Amino acid sequence: MITFIAFSLRRAWQGFWRNGLMSVAATATMVLMLILMSGLIILLTGLDVTLKYVSQEVQVVANLRDSTTTADVARLQTTLGEMPQVTAVRYVSKDQALKDFQARQPQAAGLIGSLDSNPLHASLEINLRDPGDYSSVASYLRSQEPVETVQDIKATVDQMVTVINVLRTGGIAILTIVGLIVLFIIVNSIRMAVVARADEIEIMRLVGASDAFIRWPFIFEGALVGLFGAGITIGLLLLVRDRLVGFMSGFFSVFPGDASALIGPNLALIVLGTGAGIGVLGSYLSVRSYLRR
Repeated sequence: MITFIAFSLRRAWQGFWRNGLMSVAATATMVLMLILMSGLIILLTGLDVTLKYVSQEVQVVANLRDSTTTADVARLQTTLGEMPQVTAVRYVSKDQALKDFQARQPQAAGLIGSLDSNPLHASLEINLRDPGDYSSVASYLRSQEPVETVQDIKATVDQMVTVINVLRTGGIAILTIVGLIVLFIIVNSIRMAVVARADEIEIMRLVGASDAFIRWPFIFEGALVGLFGAGITIGLLLLVRDRLVGFMSGFFSVFPGDASALIGPNLALIVLGTGAGIGVLGSYLSVRSYLRR
């Protein structure tokens, strides 16, 4: 078995360089596809983590009427705290709301301070276990007498989810197209190598060589194309890693963690596995179609 594997690897190496032009074209296209795939994985992972983080921060904010009593507030807090959709309830008084507004909008502090009374409402800020629970909690609050208005932020969350889904769908479509192009190039590259060695293959068949004995050198050759492409891609990612991490940290300004975690061993393993897998699949399809003649 070891002798057979060594023989197949040697023949694959020779075949790779013998069919140099097509091998280089297949490797270059493989690199392009793997770079696109890596970029898509990094982008979508960052978007998903950021969306999850922002979703956890989504709050239902209920503005309370000025006539609301302390007992009304306590009753609402208790009822909301018992709801399975709610993780936390925070009461914000009118004075605290004014302080928060002045901290967020210092340029408007003088204007609002010139008013005779505080125009802001006391409110309840309710943290949700799942943003999808927004409608049920908001509907309950709107039915309560102490609640004057409920701030509607569900549209913002829905827009974020829509953007991520569009990016994910578009990225997968592009990757699929490029992947099929890579597969086509590898199939034709190996097919040319098979045709160039047709006489040799026929002689091997005449002396009793099995299809597996003939097939494996070509499969290893396709794997070489994939591994070379993956190696080049990983090298390029390492070269631009620091700049890419800086870009990701700036792009995802609320990313809850170290953006460098997006570009690590897991991504390298995905790139290696994808490159080798497409190379092997392309070779197998090419040799299989020839040997079935």
